[in-house]
Amino acid sequence: MRRMSDNNEPIAKVTLGTGGPLVGVQGLGCMGMSEFYGPTDEAAARATLDAALDLGVTLFDTADVYGLGANEEFIAPFVREHRDEITLATKFGIERKADDLRYRGVRNDPEYIRRAVDGSLRRLGVDVIDLYYMHRRDPAVPLAESVGAMAELVRAGKVKHLGLSEVTGAELREAHAVHPIAAVQSEWSLFSRDVEISLTGAAVGLGVALVPYSPLGRGFLTGSFQDASQLSADDFRQNQPRFSGENAKRNLDLLEPLRRVAEAHGATPAQIALAWVQQRARAHGLAVVPIPGTRRAERLRENTAATRIVLDEAELGWLEPLAGQVAGDRYPDMSSTSAARE
Repeated sequence: MRRMSDNNEPIAKVTLGTGGPLVGVQGLGCMGMSEFYGPTDEAAARATLDAALDLGVTLFDTADVYGLGANEEFIAPFVREHRDEITLATKFGIERKADDLRYRGVRNDPEYIRRAVDGSLRRLGVDVIDLYYMHRRDPAVPLAESVGAMAELVRAGKVKHLGLSEVTGAELREAHAVHPIAAVQSEWSLFSRDVEISLTGAAVGLGVALVPYSPLGRGFLTGSFQDASQLSADDFRQNQPRFSGENAKRNLDLLEPLRRVAEAHGATPAQIALAWVQQRARAHGLAVVPIPGTRRAERLRENTAATRIVLDEAELGWLEPLAGQVAGDRYPDMSSTSAARE
């Protein structure tokens, strides 16, 4: 059995896209600190932010949609205290309504973008956002208009670098022709490999980094739950097809190779899943900065230690077929994802 290195060792760094900032090779998704994954211990979440910086995590990811702005407000004191040490990423493009929390709209029009960035700057209490993503693409709005409006924010000094989320390779090329794109954030994990259809090739050619969200399959790859019935009533995974009924049973069976590899390394399944993302990206020749989310410092230390695990060819072979066998879509409505436009 191979043994893990020290979980408190700082992680390596990588440049986030051509001309982008230097960041730790693993970031932190902050969404769950405010919403979506059940109750939050605020003190523990703040301790996790501090622990992340100590471990070399410097990319902190939020969005205006998380908690209807509450997540940006939550991390704001941490951001201001450590402004010169971190790379701050936030997003616009998903519209919600306080009086109907089930509503999800997509807005990419220039007027909306200009309002959105000012709102994020105000909630975060900063003068500039390091990396500003278009969270989802509205095909009804020409991409050149949206990215053109984002480029205006760079010229105005409100944003340093631009990012996209859930776009195809063709859309990335189109956007990059308007203004350089530093990073694309899309779901990428052992269970979700849509990005490999066209996006990875385009990103390599343009020198764009990938920032995989949900690299742990929204927690399913960790073995922390077996189906949605074990989650709290307000957990948004209750509505995701992969985690309910027969889909959950079928997908649970797919975790056996992951557990086998984890045992061989003296690691957790979560660590192997994260190590796989890092190695898959290296196989493509990409800069990659996964952003697993956690609200607990001990889980964060476990996640960052995964950056030092190296899987051999046999282990990669055992894990290779899993995504093709997954039952159920990533979302109940896949229409706003890149897979729907490939």
